[in-house]
Amino acid sequence: MNITVFNDLDTLYQKAADAFVELAGKSIAQKGRFTVALSGGSSPKAIFSLLATEKYSQRVEWGKICFFWVDERWVPLDNEKSNAKMTFETLLHRVPVNGEHIFPMYKEGVEPEVYAKEYEQQIRGVLGEEGIFDFILLGMGDDGHTASLFPGEKVLEEKEKWVDAYYLKPQEMFRITLTAPIINKAEHILVVAFGESKKHALNEVVNGKYNPTIYPLQLIRPKEGLVFFTDEKAKG
Repeated sequence: MNITVFNDLDTLYQKAADAFVELAGKSIAQKGRFTVALSGGSSPKAIFSLLATEKYSQRVEWGKICFFWVDERWVPLDNEKSNAKMTFETLLHRVPVNGEHIFPMYKEGVEPEVYAKEYEQQIRGVLGEEGIFDFILLGMGDDGHTASLFPGEKVLEEKEKWVDAYYLKPQEMFRITLTAPIINKAEHILVVAFGESKKHALNEVVNGKYNPTIYPLQLIRPKEGLVFFTDEKAKG
């Protein structure tokens, strides 16, 4: 586990954007493409906005990147709660991506459980049967959840499916998410978690007993280890 503590968020965002650019360059040089799964939330939003600036955007071969999502609220793509909408507005509409390489985690007129199976097939179509993403960007909620892997939910026990969908009662809405098995396959995973409200959960995830039912981010244990970007307020 690699934890970097930053003094200010601007530097954190810059280092995250730098990491994206560097990994994209290496992957495209080696494989001809870069496959990513992106998360929603405020911290990715700032990173995406930075990547869309001239300083960063000109250093990336955007047409060779395949974009998937880590999780999504089951709402239309034009809904303000949509992770995809945020990503399109801050990044994908501002750089020369290939539209055929974008795979939103929502489809009109389909039940979320049905689309979860379809989305898994889309992933297999791009990544093959091994299902290894080059890069996954994760956040962490104040309760220790990541993706839509929330405390106490049955999805935490999933061992086979790569994608699952379920009704999250506390939020009164359906969520669709990558599961721990496929997230853990990724070559590189960056977790961005900062702020006073994250302090307790981050300490439990990093230093506490293994109890992923309460702190789901503990389920994420890739071979190469996790990289955390955080700040003094969260790390303490």
